[in-house]
Amino acid sequence: MGVLLPDSILRNELIAVLAAFVAINTIVYVTLAVAKILPKLYLRDHLSARNRRSETRSIDPDAPI
Repeated sequence: MGVLLPDSILRNELIAVLAAFVAINTIVYVTLAVAKILPKLYLRDHLSARNRRSETRSIDPDAPI
């Protein structure tokens, strides 16, 4: 016998579907929370720099490239 509900209710198929939905929903929200905590990754930072200028066009001649 269950603590709050009888065993017959806890073994119901509808309760099993509801428990699976809650489990999947929890995993999705935990994944979103962890993704929000981590720093953002930009694809351009990891691609080659062939589209960047070889020399600066700044007014300051000693500016970094």
